[in-house]
Order: sequence, then structure tokens, then C-alpha cells
Amino acid sequence: MAPSIDELRHELETFIGASAGGEARVTGLRPIAGGASRETWAVDVTVAAGPEAGEHALVMRRDMATTMNPNALDRAQEFRLLQAAHRAGVLAPRPRWLAAHAAPPFFLMDRVEGESIGRRVVRERELADARRILPEQMARQLALIHQIDPDREDLGLRSVPRPADGLSPALDIAGKMRAALAALDVHDPLFETALRWLEANAPRCERMLLLHGDFRVGNLIVGPEGLRAVIDWEFAHVGDPLEDVAWPCVRDWRFGRDELRVGGVGDLEPYLAAYEQASGRRVERSAVRYWEIMGNLKWGVTCLVQAQRHLSGEDPSVELASLGRRSAEMQWELLDLIERELVNGW
Repeated sequence: MAPSIDELRHELETFIGASAGGEARVTGLRPIAGGASRETWAVDVTVAAGPEAGEHALVMRRDMATTMNPNALDRAQEFRLLQAAHRAGVLAPRPRWLAAHAAPPFFLMDRVEGESIGRRVVRERELADARRILPEQMARQLALIHQIDPDREDLGLRSVPRPADGLSPALDIAGKMRAALAALDVHDPLFETALRWLEANAPRCERMLLLHGDFRVGNLIVGPEGLRAVIDWEFAHVGDPLEDVAWPCVRDWRFGRDELRVGGVGDLEPYLAAYEQASGRRVERSAVRYWEIMGNLKWGVTCLVQAQRHLSGEDPSVELASLGRRSAEMQWELLDLIERELVNGW
């Protein structure tokens, strides 16, 4: 049974007081909408004494009773990754304290104000100036993330998921999508066609790097001046950096602004050029197209997995149920993208 608000407030006050070295009083506590795999809460707290004395606006991230992806990071891994990203200069919220042994585990980080709801980011009038510079800002942040070495011992990131030994990142993901469909007992000719194309055309990965894993509009906090923070790191993994680069181009992450291929906020070529300049690596355009197709397949399968959480009774939710419909939209997009690739390579 989930704790009551009063129980959660007491738990947070006890934990923050012990971590910050001074009596803590939670003055505000409310759930933040969004996110299907983790609970997110806004926490306002006053610490009475010690090095952290003062008022703090925080966010708590904690596990739900069920998770949508067995490869997602646990809270301790996500906390360590945030620490590494923040130290590397990425616009990641500053992580504060980790309760690794709580039930369920959680951590606290600084709260960054701004807009993160995708449909608002791509349409709100007051964010028009931000949208003009957002693709370049996104490219620069990706380049910084891809510079973080997950094998450095001091970062504690060696447990971040990565492809099986000797398997390319693309074939690794294709295999996981096949396994997910089999677990759902889904036998869909369109998904099978797309998987065969993806397996036959998997690009070579020159160097596997640390990826955010869900880098897109909707997981960015944006203000009138542009990008403020990159959030929701639970799907970080090691793989082909072009998977990250292409993920914002998945149709659903344009939030109805389909004419703007990069997240509903910009065109593809300036975004890729900005990433090349920031990373110092040339981007193979055909590989980006491949990873866009893979991204649509991955999200289409994930929508079915999410809907099953509702249908099974594990997590009754209108939001989860509605995601099942999105899978058909992703299938249509897959047909269109593969046809365009076969006909003229775009």
C-alpha cells in the first residue's frame, strides 16, 4: 500500500534532516504529472541548521510498484549518472541525496522551473524564441552527454546497460523488441517486416558511448530563453550515439508539429550540423534515418507493453490504455519511412 501524504512527508523530513545535518520541515509536497515508470514529486523543504540551512525547492524521484522496462536504471544508478552529468557540465538537475535503502528507493535533486510538457513546448507563444535555438542547444547537450566515459571507475557507471558482447547496438535493440512482442504474444506482420528490414540494414557502430536513452522534447525543461535542464535519465545505456541523435525525430515526439522533424521545434540538417560541430564527429545521414525508423518501431512496441500494464490489471490507467492506440500510428509511420528509404533514401 502506498504511503499517505502525511507518512511521505514524515519520511522525507526524517531523511532530509539526517542527510542535510539539520532539522528539516517539508512545507510543500505535490505529485508532478507525467512519467509512466517513476513517481515524481515536487518537494519544498526548510532545513533549520547545518551546511544546507535554508529553503530548498527539490524534486523526488522514486520507483513505482511496477516498471515498464527491466533495463531501466534503478534509483542509485540514476543518481550516480546525474552526478556524473552535472559534473560534466550537462544541464542536468543537481542531485542532492539518495535513499537507496528506502522502500521504495528514491532520490532528491534540485527543482528546475520551466515547461516540460511537449505539446506546450512546441506551441506556446511565450516559448517561440526558445524554439528557434532549442535544436542547437539539444545538439550541444547530446555532445556533452556522449563525452561521459561510463567505464571510469570513479563514476560508478559500469552497471549501465549495454549490448551483449559482440552484438551491434542495432541488432541488440531489434532482439529486445522481438522478445517484447513474443512476451505479449503479438504476431504482427508489419512489425515483423520492419524488424527484418532493420536487422538486414543495421549500420556499423564506430564507437559505443554513453546515451541518455530518452532524449527528446518532453524530457527537457524549457524557458523563454531556451533549454534549462535535461531530465528523466532512467533509460540511459551504452550504445550507438546516433540512436540518441535520432530519437527526437520519432513522430510522437513532434507533438503534432510533423513538419518540424526534430521534436516539433526544428529542421534536421541544422541540428545535425550543430551536433557535428559540438562533438567533432561526422554524422552519417543514412544511419540517422535508420535510427529514426528503429525509434518508431521501439516506441510502437513500447506502447503495446504500456497498454498491457493496464489490461493486465497491474496498473489500471486511462493514460496507459490510450498508449495502445499509438502503436498503430507508429506502424503507419514505419511503413512510410521504410518505403521512402527503399525508393530514394529520402
